[in-house]
Amino acid sequence: MSGRSRQARRAAAAATMATRRLLLRLPLLAAPAAYAASAPRLVTLGGTVTEIVYALGAGDQVVGIDDSSFYPPAARRLPRVGYYRGFAVEGVVALGPDLVFASDQAGPPHALAQLRQLGKTVVIVPSSPTVEALTQAIDVVAQALHLAPRGRELAAEVREGVARARKRAASASATRVLLLSSHTGRLQAAGRETTGNAMIELAGATNVFARQNGYSEISAEAVAALRPDAIVTTTMSLRAFADVAAFAAQPGISVTPAARNRRIVVIDDLLLLGFGPRVPEALRQLQDGLQSRPHALHHFHADRRSRHA
Repeated sequence: MSGRSRQARRAAAAATMATRRLLLRLPLLAAPAAYAASAPRLVTLGGTVTEIVYALGAGDQVVGIDDSSFYPPAARRLPRVGYYRGFAVEGVVALGPDLVFASDQAGPPHALAQLRQLGKTVVIVPSSPTVEALTQAIDVVAQALHLAPRGRELAAEVREGVARARKRAASASATRVLLLSSHTGRLQAAGRETTGNAMIELAGATNVFARQNGYSEISAEAVAALRPDAIVTTTMSLRAFADVAAFAAQPGISVTPAARNRRIVVIDDLLLLGFGPRVPEALRQLQDGLQSRPHALHHFHADRRSRHA
């Protein structure tokens, strides 16, 4: 395990313990009976945090979300307070939340401090792309909402789904994969210490860009030299292209075994890279695409249906 991974795990554990200590001191949330009588108003900062709250059955208490929250569809109708890494304090306060659930990547730090100074309770939720951190995140949110039994059920569902994916991976040969995005107009590849790499490994595949750390720009020549058997990308990365075939026709990509054999897998951004409670579904779609017959482009939709080109 890398030093960065150990540091992330320690930070997630510290956030969990700090949140639990805080919740023990909150009169508003101290008694389940009182909670049931007056359910707290919630603002969520982080797409995965929003998903967790809804998966626990508390979506009707959410009064505001951040710009990375796209799922479930019901959340999209709510007021937005900016991107979770740079949210608007005044926007959050104006919604009158009793609790603010924030990813541990939310900020800036002075904005979170300002919320606390204004009397808002901020619960920090772990976000590392590991199953352990995800189940910790579910537990933190569930405990804060007095939904511990449902939290345990949801965590068990995640573990069982990941176990199925690992069992499936053990019976298949490892595919050499390159995960590409082009949100900025330039191709970027996912290296190690990224959610993309974590998903590739959980699916039983090999990340051909794992020698690099983080997300990095990648040239057409470098893509061609890596010779991936399959390329994974996201729906937002396709917005500049007419279809998956047009994406596969880009310089560098077009000469790879992945493009020649039409093994391009497209999955919803938040599903693939959010590392939230839908991780089992994301792994199923990823493995379906990677283990499919050649000459079938896979474009999976957030509603769990797939389209083959």
